[in-house]
Amino acid sequence: MKLVTYVYSDSKRIGVINHAGNIIDVSDIVNSNDMNVLIEHFSEIENSLKLCCEGAGKNAVAIDAVRLLAPIPATRRNIFCVGKNYYAHAEEFGNSGYDSSAAAGNVPANPIIFSKPTTSICGPDDAIDSTRDPYNTIDYEAELAVVLGKKGRIAQGEDPMSFVFGYTLVNDVTSRHLQKLHSQWLLGKGIDGFCPMGPVLVTADEFGPPGSQTISCHVNGELRQQASVSDLIFDIPRLIKTIGQNITLLPGDVIATGTPAGVGLGFTPPRYLVRGDSVTVSMNEIGQLTNTII
Repeated sequence: MKLVTYVYSDSKRIGVINHAGNIIDVSDIVNSNDMNVLIEHFSEIENSLKLCCEGAGKNAVAIDAVRLLAPIPATRRNIFCVGKNYYAHAEEFGNSGYDSSAAAGNVPANPIIFSKPTTSICGPDDAIDSTRDPYNTIDYEAELAVVLGKKGRIAQGEDPMSFVFGYTLVNDVTSRHLQKLHSQWLLGKGIDGFCPMGPVLVTADEFGPPGSQTISCHVNGELRQQASVSDLIFDIPRLIKTIGQNITLLPGDVIATGTPAGVGLGFTPPRYLVRGDSVTVSMNEIGQLTNTII
């Protein structure tokens, strides 16, 4: 099923998208308008949510009549992110002069994990404020994000995919100047509003096994990035295991899995985002996440 957080009649709500493509409010079923709560208690309410998907729903509203927020507008802690996780992007970034990681210029031997604060999250169609990077080095990074659904550390022999609740899209917006200036990635990537997320959260059963799906990024309609999820250097089970062996995973945790080649930094000269640019991250199974630079 496809889940959304949205604003309708000045009220924040959570809903499911039914077979007709409309939104049915499930806030009363969850007894909350917080997607984290739905994820945590999903096993208890799954059947009720599925019935909402199947029905016409007298309270259904058209998607065009609401304002979509990020599916999880406020994660319970920082978003886990993965650096240099597509081969071609690892090469373009390693050759850029901006790579201060231990694996500079090479494909990493192990996943590179960093984070983006929850305050960096924004939603579909939200504007990205260019004044927060006065150096004019704002870049885009289209990424598939994994949303986890249960609490615990991953034991030896346990299937990491059993922790997956679903998937969404993020744009790992970055100030390249700050990323290079501080020789790490948190400050350049953690700026307020620099993590668009959405438009929907697709449950794992509907999304299917990750691998054949294709992620794309267009800037002002021009295709800049495109790759199959199967091209990841470290696949999703490896990423979940790497994090979950030592850190207790929580329902609603988000892991952004890395970006393909084609970021603005990879061009000569770099093609950074400027005011008025429209960036769309897309995947057929999830939809389109569009944001404009102001």
